[in-house]
Amino acid sequence: MTERQIRLFGDPVLKTPSDPIGEIDDGVRGLVEDLVDSVLPPGRAGVAAPQIGVNERAFSYNVDGTVGYVINPVLVEVSGEPELMDEGCLSVPGLWFKTLRYPFARVKGIDLDGNEIEVSGTGVLAQALQHETDHLDGTLYLDRLDKESRREAMKQVRESDWF
Repeated sequence: MTERQIRLFGDPVLKTPSDPIGEIDDGVRGLVEDLVDSVLPPGRAGVAAPQIGVNERAFSYNVDGTVGYVINPVLVEVSGEPELMDEGCLSVPGLWFKTLRYPFARVKGIDLDGNEIEVSGTGVLAQALQHETDHLDGTLYLDRLDKESRREAMKQVRESDWF
């Protein structure tokens, strides 16, 4: 299909919890293709459907050369001691802030054939799984920042040339 334009902070779709995907039809297949195409450019670890303007539960990921997707993902496990990790977001370009994330994460969902799949990992993959699942719940990483960091982030958003 095609790489889709990323929706930016302030777009209401980014703050709206996504609807579960029911029947897997041509529309869902096209969405998954677009999500995968949209995560391929360098520097992208994940793209959630709301980031391309679709209010449905699906995301793609691209970590360490592994590209994939999950439909109706559910974050079923996080473990380890949460740590502050540098985090950014395609929907909030140019901003990076320390965000508390677990070092291990596991999601379960389905593939385009309706088969149950599981994706788990540590490091950047764990961070991406948590970040993209947050997107599907209408949460941006900025919502997870401590008060002082959030205040600074909002200041940078207001001063950005894209807002």
